[in-house]
Amino acid sequence: MSPEQCRAARAWLNWPQDALAKAASVGVSTVRDFEAGRREPTRNNLTAMRAALEKGGISFSDDDKASGISVPKNRKDSLS
Repeated sequence: MSPEQCRAARAWLNWPQDALAKAASVGVSTVRDFEAGRREPTRNNLTAMRAALEKGGISFSDDDKASGISVPKNRKDSLS
């Protein structure tokens, strides 16, 4: 997961940084610094952040051609 994907996923879920931090059991500074590109979280913290976003309904795509996020169409209405 890239910092850009993290920010986009949070925005889609309408989660502030502290909501992601709480859902992933990491510090708010971990989320803030990662999204700003100041530091890479430990593998465990990055995995926890990604898992929390995935539990919220986000899917990540990372391949040679593109990277991004997606949300199933039926999830969009239930996230409001």
